[in-house]
Amino acid sequence: MVAVASNNAPIQGKPLGLCCVEASALIGLEAHAIRVEVCCTRGPSLFQLVGLADAAVREARVRITSSLARLGILVDEYALTVNLAPADLRKSGASLDVAMALGVLGAIGKLDPKRLEGVLVLGELSLGGELQPVRGVLPQLEGARARGLHVAIVPQGNCREAGLVEGMQVLAAEDLAAVYGHLLGERRLPVVPLTDFQPEPTESRDLDLSDVRGQSLARRALEVVAAGGHNLLMIGPPGGGKTLLARLLPSILPPLSFSEAIEATAIHSVAGLVEASRGVVSRRPFRAPHHSVSDAALVGGGELPRPGEVSLAHHGVLFLDELAEFRRSTLESLRQPLEDGTVLVSRARARAVFPARAMVVAAVNPCPCGYYGHPRRHCRCGEMQRKRYLSRLSGPLLDRLDVHVSVQPVAVEALTGRRLGESSEQVRKRVNAARQLQLERQASGQTSASCNAQLSAKEVEQVAKPDRDATAVLTRSVNQLGLSARAFVRVLSVARSIADLEGAARVRKAHVIEVVPGRLLDREPI
Repeated sequence: MVAVASNNAPIQGKPLGLCCVEASALIGLEAHAIRVEVCCTRGPSLFQLVGLADAAVREARVRITSSLARLGILVDEYALTVNLAPADLRKSGASLDVAMALGVLGAIGKLDPKRLEGVLVLGELSLGGELQPVRGVLPQLEGARARGLHVAIVPQGNCREAGLVEGMQVLAAEDLAAVYGHLLGERRLPVVPLTDFQPEPTESRDLDLSDVRGQSLARRALEVVAAGGHNLLMIGPPGGGKTLLARLLPSILPPLSFSEAIEATAIHSVAGLVEASRGVVSRRPFRAPHHSVSDAALVGGGELPRPGEVSLAHHGVLFLDELAEFRRSTLESLRQPLEDGTVLVSRARARAVFPARAMVVAAVNPCPCGYYGHPRRHCRCGEMQRKRYLSRLSGPLLDRLDVHVSVQPVAVEALTGRRLGESSEQVRKRVNAARQLQLERQASGQTSASCNAQLSAKEVEQVAKPDRDATAVLTRSVNQLGLSARAFVRVLSVARSIADLEGAARVRKAHVIEVVPGRLLDREPI
């Protein structure tokens, strides 16, 4: 046990000098090792910080001195220099506070520096010395484990999230005094238990798919895209139920697997959106940004790259309502994420990659007034206005939306009738069965993707090979509609999903016929 001689006296036999503490910093989802080096000398009071730190990191001096004063330790008589290595990596946020405070204690002789070797320290300090939860704990712990560290100290508020990491001893602390006492050997910090992951189906408390009246075609489209993880475009006048249908899509998707939950939690943690009481994203995300969203907010960016809405919807649903009202540049920035499933953000000092495997569901009116093709209301737009309105949606973007469906207003008879459609639970059972077939193909080595929407062109050719009649229908469709090669592959992948819903081994004519008309419906108004 290391003893403290007095409130402000160094440990006997421990000269003032240098102390190093292991910490971490995030660039995107990648954790970078930070070595906090604190040098102490006698002399005029000094606390200087070097190592390319932003304002939040530089302000740690105030939080550290106040927290140490609460322990009865004053640093006014010391000249302290804190170096955050590597010096060319920009550091941001307040997650280095506790590491710097412990480095100061070690440098002034209040703590044996050897007790800090091999220990990752994360946490923000309040003026009273309490440890505040920080963002990105999960990816930082994963990165530390990959670097060979096996012990970490995190704030109590990050316990549930930290419990997702296996193969590492994680200790939780409420304040700096608890950490200090643990390192002195006076008391032990509690070990964070492994978090029990229980996936939850994403169901609405108030709505179920059975509450949707009519719209049999749109309901079928939801089932098909859910079965294969495809993107969906809904076109129709206001009041047809496009928004309601989009919000019900997560209710028929399979629950998150553990690996999917880990990926989603890491992204939400970096964005500061993980609830401390839960610590894990257990439901498929649903994100619905307003059409005024900026490019960086939608796909990610900033001076220090942060995930955008498409990454926050990873393994979930990204709903883009009023698609034609989005800025053209914003929509075009989605093309790479929809194609590759990742977002690459490059800056002068940072480069980050965020996963973006989200199902995109878009809704758009057929014209500026919204009533073109409405059975009971008159459209006030001219032909040129309609063409100009829908021309905001480029061909390459439409090609990446696998299923196109027309959503027309519901007839009064359907609204007043008592007949209910299938519930979300019933549809979800069929979707789960179709997804299981796709997972079996992945396990057998036929494909590298867990769902049909992620199949490469070569894999589509192998597992979605159409029979002779289906090939004839596809040939006519390509010639009549002018489908691109990308659209051709996506039609086949959607047809494979329909076949999976039926448990069919081959893609047949009926499966292709169900897909192709949707391509025609949205091209006529354009």
